Amino acid sequence: MEIIMFYTVGEMAKKMGVAPSTLRYYDKEGLLPFVERSGGGIRMFKDADFQWLSIIECLKKAGLPIKEIKTFMDWCMEGDNTIDKRLALMQEQRDIVKKQIAQMQDTLAILDYKCWYYETAREAGTCKIHDSLPDEAVPSEFAAAKEKTQTL
Repeated sequence: MEIIMFYTVGEMAKKMGVAPSTLRYYDKEGLLPFVERSGGGIRMFKDADFQWLSIIECLKKAGLPIKEIKTFMDWCMEGDNTIDKRLALMQEQRDIVKKQIAQMQDTLAILDYKCWYYETAREAGTCKIHDSLPDEAVPSEFAAAKEKTQTL
């Protein structure tokens, strides 16, 4: 006989690393149709709910609006006839996240370059040191970032 563990909103929120109010909000928005309630109306989360909540959190972090997450959850509840829709949504979000990562990598490269720039200036006691530095003096890993910061 399998024993099913139940968790309160607070316990599941702690397990998820989110505020209890987040889970209550998700429930209010209709994202948690799978969550059982006690006779007194208290939400009772099971271990299996962790997977659903993890997907919701993933989609939220990927920038998907709550309304679209709700649509996704509705598709999940509808069953296998919505697999293509769910796959398309996941692929689209993956592509968006990949673009965001690429943009953040560009931003990081510029920040790394500017850290080198100011460390070099600090050692020289002036930012004017960069006016006289030949291009070869700039470490190769910063060349592209330097170029980006000098062109409009």
